[in-house]
Amino acid sequence: METKAFITKISKLVLTAIIVALIVLAIFLIRIPIPFTQGYLNLCDGVIFIGVMILGRRNGALAAAVGTMLGDILGGFAMWAPWSFFINGGMALIMALILSAFTHDNMSEAARWVTRIVAMAVGGLFMVFGYFIAEGLMYGNWAIAVLGIPWNIGQFAIGIVLACMVAAALIKAQVMKKDGTI
Repeated sequence: METKAFITKISKLVLTAIIVALIVLAIFLIRIPIPFTQGYLNLCDGVIFIGVMILGRRNGALAAAVGTMLGDILGGFAMWAPWSFFINGGMALIMALILSAFTHDNMSEAARWVTRIVAMAVGGLFMVFGYFIAEGLMYGNWAIAVLGIPWNIGQFAIGIVLACMVAAALIKAQVMKKDGTI
């Protein structure tokens, strides 16, 4: 294996591990209990969205899945870990697929931002639907699952704002390229 390719793979692995750790930290940093459910709001969606922009489809989805699963296990919500793995991994994968399908070199910066926001929103809606199904099945009560919907929408909306702020700062600092790569 060529040295440069090896360093690139190691760098991507290390960056993926850092994003996993940041997701876990975001889960623990702020936890707001959702009334009438056993769930809580946190800031991990913003980190997941940034992770997808930086890491791309495979590593971004992997970081989202593993990070949220670890956050659940370490936070005392192990029963949610398998759900979080697939739901948040799916959210990241959907976002990444939309970004790769609709982002092109000749796009204006405004069009890139619209694409990022739409990709995050569609991924976030997948997360809302996923947790609705998970809560309904786990609680055996679909009314409680419905109560979680607006809270989950709020969580990913805040995540979109945070991700846009961080991405803009990284682009301005020339740490991240306009296409979202490092």
